[in-house]
Amino acid sequence: MQHVNYMPSSSVIHICYPWTNCYTGTMIQRGYRYKLKPTPAQDRLFSQCAGVCRLIYNLALEQRRDHWRAFKRQTENSISYPSQARELTCLRAEYDWIAAVSQTCQQQALRDLDRAYQNWFKGIARYPSPRKKGRNDTFRFQGREVQVRKLNDKWSEVRLPKIGWVRFRDTRQLVGKLNNATISLAPNGWHISFVLAIEHDAPASIAPAVGVDRGVANTLALSTGERLSVPASLEALEQRQRRAQRALSRRKRGSKRYAKARRRVAALSARRARIRKDWHHRTSLELSKRFGTVVIEDLNTKGMTASAKGTVAEPGRMVRQKSGLNRSILNQGWHIFETLLSYKLEERGGELIRVPAQHTSQTCSACGAVDSRSRKNQASFVCTSCGHFENADTNAAKVILRRNTASMFVEEGYWVSVEARTIGEAKGQTGNLRPSGRGRC
Repeated sequence: MQHVNYMPSSSVIHICYPWTNCYTGTMIQRGYRYKLKPTPAQDRLFSQCAGVCRLIYNLALEQRRDHWRAFKRQTENSISYPSQARELTCLRAEYDWIAAVSQTCQQQALRDLDRAYQNWFKGIARYPSPRKKGRNDTFRFQGREVQVRKLNDKWSEVRLPKIGWVRFRDTRQLVGKLNNATISLAPNGWHISFVLAIEHDAPASIAPAVGVDRGVANTLALSTGERLSVPASLEALEQRQRRAQRALSRRKRGSKRYAKARRRVAALSARRARIRKDWHHRTSLELSKRFGTVVIEDLNTKGMTASAKGTVAEPGRMVRQKSGLNRSILNQGWHIFETLLSYKLEERGGELIRVPAQHTSQTCSACGAVDSRSRKNQASFVCTSCGHFENADTNAAKVILRRNTASMFVEEGYWVSVEARTIGEAKGQTGNLRPSGRGRC
C-alpha cells in the first residue's frame, strides 16, 4: 500500500501509520480538508488560478451549448473533452496570462464540464450552468503533482505547481495514496481538500439494529429512547445572521459597506454550516460504531422544503408558516446526516435501510393501531386503542425499526400498520387497523 510522501525540510521520508495495516481488501476514497495559510502573494495566485479555471469552464460550456452544430458540420464529430483539451493547448500558447496557470487545473475544469454533461444526459443532474465569481472559486491538481511535508505537530505545508509551498493547519494525519487536491475559497479563507485511496475491508457487522426518527424539536430520536439535537449555538448564530441580513438590506448595493456587510452574512452562514456538519459527523460516527443496521424514513427533503408561494393565479396558503417550517427542517440537516451515516455504516460493514414514512407518527409501536388522535401534541403519544403512552418521537422511531423487520403484515405478535392498511383497504375494510380482539396476535 502506498502512502503520502511527508517531506521534512531536508529529505523525503515515508510515514506509515499503525492502523493502515489492519485492512486489506477493496479501495475506498477518503477526503481530508484543511485550512490554508497563504501569504498575500499566494492569495493573489489562488485568485488568479480560480479565475482562469472559471473562464476556461465557461468558454467550454458556451462552445458546447452554442456552437456544437457548427463543430459537427465541420468535423463530423461531437465536441468532447479531447477536442477541447487540444484547443486549450492552442489557447495557452496565444495568451501568457492563461499559460501562467497550471495546465492541469484547466484540464480538470474541462473534465468537470464533461462529467456534468454526462450526468445531464443520464438524467441524474440539471443542465450545466456557468461558474460565478464568489461562488465557484476552486481549482484542482492531480495527486502526482502535489507533495506534502510535515513542519511540526500543528503545521504542515503542501507544494502546488506554479504556486510553491503553502502552509496549512494539520489537524489530521493523511493516510493512503493521494489522488487529487482541491483548493477552494470559503468565507473564512482558502482550504485544501485531499482525496486519498485507502485499502479497506469492512468486517461483518454483528451489532444490533436501531430505528431513527428525524424531527424538528428533536433532530434525532432513537428507538432506544435517546433524543439528540443539534447544538443550541446554531439558534443564536441564526439570530445574529438575521440581524446582519437586515443591516445588509440597508446598504447601497455596490458600495464598500455593502461588500463588508455581505461578507459578514456569509461568514455567519458558513460558521453555522460548519457547526452543523461537525455535529452530524460526530453523531453519525457514534451510531455507526454502536449499531450494525440503522433504519430511517425515506424522506424527500427537497420536496418537503419547497416554497408554498404558489403562482399569481393560484397563490399559496400559510406561506409564512411554511417558510418557517422549511427553515427549521433545513437547520436540522436531515439530508447531510443521511449521507454521512450511509458511507460510515458501509465502511464498518453496516447497512442503512430506508422504509416508507407514511403515518409513522400516528402508529402505535405497541399494538400497531393507526389513529391521528393518538398524537396528542408534539411530545406525547397516547394510543386510543391500547392506551400505550410514550414520547411521540421515540414511538415513531420504534415504528420505523419495526417496519424494516416485518417480513409480511404480522411481525412477532405486532401488526404492522402500512401492510395492514394495504390488505384492509383491498378487502374494503375501514377503521382502526388492528386484529379483532387484541392488539397482539
